[in-house]
Amino acid sequence: MNKRVITFGEIMLRLATPGYQRFSQTDIFDATFGGGEVNVSVSLANFGISTAYVTRLPDNDIGKSCKEILNKFGVDTGHIILGGDRMGIYYLETGAVARGSKVVYDRANSAFSSLKKGMIDWDEVFKDAGWFHWTGITPAISPGATEVLEEALVKANEMGITVSCDVNYRSKLWKEGNKVEEVMPRLIAKTNVLIGNEFDAEKVLGVPINLPPEVEYSKFTFGFVAKQLMQKYPKLEKVITTRRGTISANYNTWVGIMFDGKQVIESSTYQMTHIVDRVGGGDALMAGLIYGFLTYPDNSQKIIDFAVAASFLKHTISGDVNNVSLEEVEQLMKGNIGGEIDR
Repeated sequence: MNKRVITFGEIMLRLATPGYQRFSQTDIFDATFGGGEVNVSVSLANFGISTAYVTRLPDNDIGKSCKEILNKFGVDTGHIILGGDRMGIYYLETGAVARGSKVVYDRANSAFSSLKKGMIDWDEVFKDAGWFHWTGITPAISPGATEVLEEALVKANEMGITVSCDVNYRSKLWKEGNKVEEVMPRLIAKTNVLIGNEFDAEKVLGVPINLPPEVEYSKFTFGFVAKQLMQKYPKLEKVITTRRGTISANYNTWVGIMFDGKQVIESSTYQMTHIVDRVGGGDALMAGLIYGFLTYPDNSQKIIDFAVAASFLKHTISGDVNNVSLEEVEQLMKGNIGGEIDR
């Protein structure tokens, strides 16, 4: 398999309150860029995987600055198209202890949301590609974005490119007239690798769980749900989920579970006692999975262990992207969790 990975989605300007301040307290914001799909590309570039990111940016200084930053990370931006009026923005207030984080979106009429069929040459984009990644955020943005995504999925299937998706359900994004339960199933039908949970299966993808309410979710119940997903969506080959135990906003437990079509595999459980920033944790997991599938496709245990270790490290880093190296993830997998100074 060609190891070049293509991701497609909207990148946004992230404006975060400094420290743990509330929106009403601050008079400054820390500005970075981020988005579910581009976060995956940056992680993969850090791991040495050739990756390209496809999106639409406004033809102004903010859009150009965004491209420059992605180029510094080693992400190919040659297929980014310019146009539209503005870049989407999201505001982040980081929670602490019993107060959860808050996100406010300002992405209406963004350059990406005004995408239309035919704007992107997918034949050219997918030349030499072996993997295509998308998330459920993209079809929630606009009907036009959905149509362009469908173009990409059809072409990827025609070319034999592996397709992955993180359901990433965002209730604030799905608007009346654009129903998630109508849109997502036809897109997942063209997908091979899926991150999602029991809620996604039942409410988004139309697969009833049919488990008694007193039954606790476990890797075994997830295996049952994953098999049902594969029966409804025959192209699915791997289904992955995570279990986050929330003690407080700053202290979580973290474990990954994968059904590889034959067995259910569980990662080590991490105690995340001092979370710096959990935004992008799922994207780091997805990047770790893609790296694992490309690097050691026959070792499901190593794949899920690498992915969860990469995601764990993201929780120690401020910002959307997982700015860690392959060596740092591998050291964590070997049990180096002391956080000592590397001299």
